[in-house]
Amino acid sequence: MTGAGSGLVARHVDFLEALRAAGVPVSLAEDLDAVAALSVLPWDDRATVRDAYAATLVKRQVQRPTFDALFDLWFPRLVGRPASAPADSGGPEGVKDGPAELVDLRDRLADTLASGGESDLADLAVEAVERFGEMPGRAPGLSGWSAYTTLRRVSPDEVVDRVVAGLLARGRTDDEARRAAARRVGRFTALVEADARRRIAEEKGPGHLADVAVRPTIDRLDFTSARADDLARMRREIQPLARRLATRLTREQHARRRGPLDVRRTLRASLSSGGVPLTTHHRPRRPRRSELVVLCDVSGSVAGFASFTLLLVFALREQFGKVRAFTFVDRVHEVTHHFRQGADPERVLADLAASSAHAARFGRTDYGRAFTELLADHADALGPRTSLLVLGDARSNYSDLALPALRALTGSVRHAWWLNPEHPRHWDTGDSAAGPYREIVPMVECRNLTQLGEFVHDLV
Repeated sequence: MTGAGSGLVARHVDFLEALRAAGVPVSLAEDLDAVAALSVLPWDDRATVRDAYAATLVKRQVQRPTFDALFDLWFPRLVGRPASAPADSGGPEGVKDGPAELVDLRDRLADTLASGGESDLADLAVEAVERFGEMPGRAPGLSGWSAYTTLRRVSPDEVVDRVVAGLLARGRTDDEARRAAARRVGRFTALVEADARRRIAEEKGPGHLADVAVRPTIDRLDFTSARADDLARMRREIQPLARRLATRLTREQHARRRGPLDVRRTLRASLSSGGVPLTTHHRPRRPRRSELVVLCDVSGSVAGFASFTLLLVFALREQFGKVRAFTFVDRVHEVTHHFRQGADPERVLADLAASSAHAARFGRTDYGRAFTELLADHADALGPRTSLLVLGDARSNYSDLALPALRALTGSVRHAWWLNPEHPRHWDTGDSAAGPYREIVPMVECRNLTQLGEFVHDLV
């Protein structure tokens, strides 16, 4: 194999390893499918190579942003500085980032944003990073390129009015022009960030940047670190996740439909074959569906995690005999009535957010008070067929933990679990009471949709 061929193979293997590390599952069969597709396609067309990889490796739409970010690192649009890179000398003829150059670039940026040329916009992003994104004299180990520095100097938001005026001149309405301008400025910002990442990847290697700069797929993104747009994408994933889980559970329940071996019937049937049990007989399995009580901490950053768990549990409520849900900050409030058949998830989350005021009296999380109130006021929800699920980070602001009340709760139910959205290394730090609580209730790490789906599958 030639040096160029071995280099392409190594890059292909490294790219697939990066996808797996970021949460995009790639099997050996899909690896071979990608190689087979690329063997009959032109490698000099980057868009074709991207489409071939995406068609053979990406199975779900939520994985596409991660795939695109990693593809841009391993197969960049450009290598090195552009051929038209501005001069680097410090003389008047070689100034690349002076006031006049900044004004000229902004003028061309406004015209390009108004005309909507994607290729020209990408070239301007490369030029902007080249002129205004370099960081000379950096400390050892730090990158020489910065998208933040580029965008702060160029300030694309300051040319929005000029872009809107250009779009209005092309016949757009004011609302259409402003939406289009905001969308195109966002696209330019993304192109600047991508080019800065490309340059950093050339300096430090794409693997280093993939570890620190590429966000995981939405199903592996931590609830507590998700941004507003991430939370919106997670909400859209809840129903597909529930459907996949329901299908998987139905298959497994069909496979487990046979009950325990019926020895008497099996031996009796074996008489016809001289005592050899050719056919086994089983007792019918007695249908049994447990009831579920969910107690959710809805304070601060764990509120989103609790909401997603509630949505998923209620989407699978047919798998349980009954589901009741309670939220708390420092007092317990039942929210079961919000989860009506066919209710819109967005509306349910809005209702939950509005009802969180009923779960707080003093505004400070108090697990001990919540356990005590649940035991005193809602004992009818608990019983020998009930499973108790506690959702929260176990941070109780150094208040009384009410361990006897939690023992009484777990003693009155069939099973009990605790889902904690924090990484285990943060348990028992600060005001976390994870240690004392997990001695009573098994505590499970649940930081993303993947872990949540696996736990709910095992729960049912």
